[in-house]
Amino acid sequence: MLMDTATVARFEASRNRLAAIAYRLLGSAADAEDTVQDAFLRWQDADREYIEVPEAWLTKVVTNLALDRLRSAKTRRERAVGAWMPEPLLDGDPMLGPADTVEQRESVTLAVLTLMERLSPVERAAYVLREAFAYSHAEIAAILGITESASQQHTHRARRRIAVARNSTDIDPVSARRIVEAFVDAASSGRTERLLALLTDDATGISDGAGLGLGLAETLVRYSTPQRLADAMRAFKPSPAKRKLVGGSPSIHATVVNGCPAMLVTLDDRVVGVTILEIRDDKIAGVRGMTDPDRLARLTEQWQRREHEVPLIESW
Repeated sequence: MLMDTATVARFEASRNRLAAIAYRLLGSAADAEDTVQDAFLRWQDADREYIEVPEAWLTKVVTNLALDRLRSAKTRRERAVGAWMPEPLLDGDPMLGPADTVEQRESVTLAVLTLMERLSPVERAAYVLREAFAYSHAEIAAILGITESASQQHTHRARRRIAVARNSTDIDPVSARRIVEAFVDAASSGRTERLLALLTDDATGISDGAGLGLGLAETLVRYSTPQRLADAMRAFKPSPAKRKLVGGSPSIHATVVNGCPAMLVTLDDRVVGVTILEIRDDKIAGVRGMTDPDRLARLTEQWQRREHEVPLIESW
């Protein structure tokens, strides 16, 4: 069915909200964009004169398209091998969606996005729609094709399982820079005791590289204790081999990614690495390092559109 300008505009007015829902459900900006595009094609083919509330109709379509992706054999296989991490997004990216409440901010932290992998698709959707977008249980029931009671149960179970991932989300650029600067100073010192002083007693880390010092590997590397994490972070020192690996001498910036302070490693205005610090009780409870270019594609795109603060390190 052909669409006039007003009909296209109505969809575009909902695009950012739909993308934010899809991103929370899928943990991938690329998959979220594909899901929203699929919804646009459904909107194009729909008999729109019978759609009473377009926003509700579009939300239902996007949610169920995202759930179909989560349930697909391909997605389950890719995420089961342990090589999956959520895609990081720079603070202010419209795909992050609303950030007015603690629940909304928590729902896009990488810790919560990772924990949501343990939920069933329906639990995940109920949690996202309720906590991040304030849909009523009646609305969620209509979107997911379940009862209101089931919506309440799914949301309750999801809240209980995700509560363990709660970290500080009241991070602004100033506090982020202070935290990242302390992290970089300690990591650059090569002294494990300085790094341990920044970590909680149960701090852990994960990286898609061979370490948190800009090495590369094909599988995830996990650091299960503060000591192992500190030992890995101590490798954060420049060397000819590492510079050759990234193609030059990168700059180190402090920024906010998915609501957490982050160290951004850039070369020629391209993001080649990011380390996200999860904060609890004013200490670092988790460290997530990423160097995969595909995972950093949208982060680079958003970074290139902005004015940047003075880097912590001009040439590393």
